[in-house]
Order: sequence, then C-alpha cells, then structure tokens
Amino acid sequence: MADRSQEPPICMRCGRSRSDASPAEALTWSIENDRQGQRWLCPACARAHVRDIEGKLPTEYW
Repeated sequence: MADRSQEPPICMRCGRSRSDASPAEALTWSIENDRQGQRWLCPACARAHVRDIEGKLPTEYW
C-alpha cells in the first residue's frame, strides 16, 4: 500500500493541488473524513458549496 500522507492534497471538486497555494491559503483548505477516506476542498470550492456542506448533502447532489 502506498503512503498517501506524502502526497499533496487535491481538491475533490476542481482538482487543484494544495501545494500550488500560498502558505496562508493552504491553511484555509477544508477536509472531510468519511467512509471513503479523506476528501479535500480548496477555499473556492468550499465557498461555492457551503450550503451543501452545512446541509450534509451527499457530494453526488452538488
């Protein structure tokens, strides 16, 4: 099994890499832990889907 902790996080919506963000912006990324594992959202995607996240809608409905 590969060690995924060494890979930079990728936004699950837009595919952007957290390693491309400035150090300050990298702190604003969101992470979700569920049965599928860890899923990351960049700040732009998190803002665009904040109501979906707060309403706990499955990502299939975003």
